[in-house]
Parts: sequence; structure tokens; C-alpha cells
Amino acid sequence: MRPVAGRLAGMQFSQEITVNLPRERFIELFDDPDNLKLWQQGLLSFEPVSGTPGEPGAVSRLLYKQGKGTMEMLETITRRELPEAFDGTYDAKGVHNICKNEFHDLAGTATRWVAHNTFEFSGFMKIIGLLFGSMFPKQSLRMMNNFKDFAEKHG
Repeated sequence: MRPVAGRLAGMQFSQEITVNLPRERFIELFDDPDNLKLWQQGLLSFEPVSGTPGEPGAVSRLLYKQGKGTMEMLETITRRELPEAFDGTYDAKGVHNICKNEFHDLAGTATRWVAHNTFEFSGFMKIIGLLFGSMFPKQSLRMMNNFKDFAEKHG
């Protein structure tokens, strides 16, 4: 884990997976908010807050089941250049995640998804990030693999 400028502790990592689906179909499934509950484990609701959903500047509220409670996260779309890229920020109490996604066409038969993540922590979450930092890459990769399983079954 490396420090991020300012008073926030943080980490950066990149991950990639190959989804055996043409990029066009991959993007159709990825870009449909109705599919989120089918691959984002614990997602209870997705609610647009402002802007045009899925477009840069749009803000949406996501509510996840977490243990015996819930966790609210705000998604802000920062770049939409589909089918090549889709970026956003994700904010929850004490955590700011910048996620930059690349989607690479592999000979028209598969898609390589590369996700670059920066996590910044504040308050109590600095301690969680320090003690349990390895859980963030594992959770991100699990989410990517959940999408892969979903997409390959529904492709």
C-alpha cells in the first residue's frame, strides 16, 4: 500500500480478466443497470440521483447489504467512451474509489477487461485500509469474476 497525497491513506492496483464474449455483447451487458443485481453481490438497489444515468456527471446511489447492515455508495460517472473505456468514482463513508476501466477486443471473440483502482481512506477507514488492505483487490477481482460468470451465461 502506498500513501496518496494529502491526509488520506490509500492504495492503487490494477487487475484484468478475459471474458469469453465479443466486446459488443460484453458492453451491452455491462452497460445495462438492470443487470447490476445479477452480478454485484449484495446489491439491494440502484437509484439515479442526478444527471443522465450512465453519462459523465451522472450520480447514482447504490445500496449494498453488508453484514447485518447496509452500506450506501455514490457512483459518479467521470468518463464514458464505450466500447473502449468507462470510468467512475465510488464514495462510501471514509472511502473514495477511482475506477478506470478499459475494454479490449480480442479478435472479435473475447474481451479483456482491465480495471485500474485507486482507493483513498479517511477517518476510521484509514485503519481498516491499513489492517485489511488486501481485501480491496480481492473484492474488486471477485466482482469482475462475478460479471464474467454472469456475462458468459447470458451472452
